[in-house]
Amino acid sequence: MKVLLAAAALLILAAPAHAQQIDLGALTGQADGATIGTIIQMFGLLTVLSVAPGLLIMVTSFTRFIIAFSILRTGIGLQTTPANLILISLALFMTFYVMTPTFDQAWNQGVRPLVNNEIDESEAMQRIASPFRQFMLDNVRESDFDLFADLARERGQDVVQDEAVDLRILVPAFMISEIRRGFEIGFLIVLPFLVIDLVVATVTMAMGMMMLPPTVISLPFKILFFVLIDGWNLLVGSLVRSFT
Repeated sequence: MKVLLAAAALLILAAPAHAQQIDLGALTGQADGATIGTIIQMFGLLTVLSVAPGLLIMVTSFTRFIIAFSILRTGIGLQTTPANLILISLALFMTFYVMTPTFDQAWNQGVRPLVNNEIDESEAMQRIASPFRQFMLDNVRESDFDLFADLARERGQDVVQDEAVDLRILVPAFMISEIRRGFEIGFLIVLPFLVIDLVVATVTMAMGMMMLPPTVISLPFKILFFVLIDGWNLLVGSLVRSFT
């Protein structure tokens, strides 16, 4: 008898809960084109945010900075000092410093009007991309741009769309241009450290110290040389001035 009463009580309590359940099928059936479009836009926004670090590398000055810093650390002979976190943080802040005018233009011309509902998403994307396109055009090597432009023409693609250079051509050309310039700067950085290594190796060989690695002796001299010439000041200043 108690079991029957307990079952009846559960049924009575479950009836209101069942009546309060949300009919997902009804909600889905009531969704119109605007709702589906909003869902697609949110999905696209989340996708863009997930690849934001890649976009930062592709269209900004970050590539040149991080390559130069990495080659500097290798040239001195230090494997983990400064740490990767320090080098990446310094490269990021220098990127923000160099790209501040571009970021301000993108915000004032594209993001702010979009937030204020003054323009639609399509026009906002064009306005946001315009300052970055101009920055890449000012710093890309002509030979690299011509390479991708010729490849695009061979495949029947347009180099200019809507009176602007196609980003599918400009972005890879800018990236390989930045990689090349990063290695050029890295070569100039490593060269004096290589001279120090050669001098120390010659001296140790002449003194008959065969068992002592020359890098052990040259490391403090390279660090002292870099500190005496105020290397960080020279390197950072030269990297910032290398952008137009």
